[in-house]
Amino acid sequence: MNPNGEAIIILCSHLCVGEGVKPLEPREWSKLAQWLRERGMEPRELLEFSREDFCGQMGCTSEQAERMLRLIGRSASLSFEVSRYRSMGIGLVTRAEEDYPRRLKQKLGNACPPIFYYAGNLELLRGPCVGYVGSRSIQAQDLDFTARTVRKTVERGFAVVSGGAKGVDTAAETEALLQGGGAVVYLADSLMRRIKKKEVLRAVQEGRLVLLSSVKPDAGFRAGIAMARNRLIYCQSSGTVVVRSDLEQGGTWSGATECLKHQWSPVFCWDQPEYPGNAALIARGAIPVDGGWSGDVLAQPSLPQAQPPAPQAEERGEQMTLFTN
Repeated sequence: MNPNGEAIIILCSHLCVGEGVKPLEPREWSKLAQWLRERGMEPRELLEFSREDFCGQMGCTSEQAERMLRLIGRSASLSFEVSRYRSMGIGLVTRAEEDYPRRLKQKLGNACPPIFYYAGNLELLRGPCVGYVGSRSIQAQDLDFTARTVRKTVERGFAVVSGGAKGVDTAAETEALLQGGGAVVYLADSLMRRIKKKEVLRAVQEGRLVLLSSVKPDAGFRAGIAMARNRLIYCQSSGTVVVRSDLEQGGTWSGATECLKHQWSPVFCWDQPEYPGNAALIARGAIPVDGGWSGDVLAQPSLPQAQPPAPQAEERGEQMTLFTN
């Protein structure tokens, strides 16, 4: 890991959070990263800042400067904790490193997480991928469509991207691995619990699976993280298949409509008349597919290059208060 990556971990990681230690949240780090770029500085330089530097150069209050110094002061214990996780097969990758998912940086810019905890083969992130999303509550026909479509995309050399949830996500991941393909899984809960499963550990060791999470490895499920995770699936993918969506509610609907709005990647939707949510997504611009679809997401007309979200007013490099209180 390079020095800038180490600095991001020290400032943003939620490992070793003791009394009075409050890591920077993604939104705060994005503001700080923008401030550094505008001044030709790198994250590693912050580790040498004094209280006077934080207050004088950055316009921090005394309390904000103290927060930064407390974060920097935990570097030794944090290094030990990172080494402990690595011994369990869990690494960290930051936005300052080449191994970070580059498609997320290209499409989300500063809106992508500063850190991912991961287990598995990061090289899978460089290859072509097809996302699979859908309801947790699925019927036999949903499983059949998912399995048949995954087999087609795997045969074409695509890895599967999913969110690791029950239902369509798990069905797609399982089928891809069963067919000898690869899988990229963006989790919204405990990475540590997931890698304890024998079949998961085997796929990780074989280099056919990578699990990533923006929250620390022992974190429990949080709905907000799950909703934010959905955009990662679409941005990682060359195209995403919606197997089943509720109408105007739920994570599948919100993720698909957000992708259609920002045009991160093509959205393919099972043209199933029984599902009003699917029909509504097709009416909004999703590409209808059926059981005879070839599975080639690259054969469709390309979408315009998505632009990173416009920064909020407070992120535009003003003389700041950088951090929330």
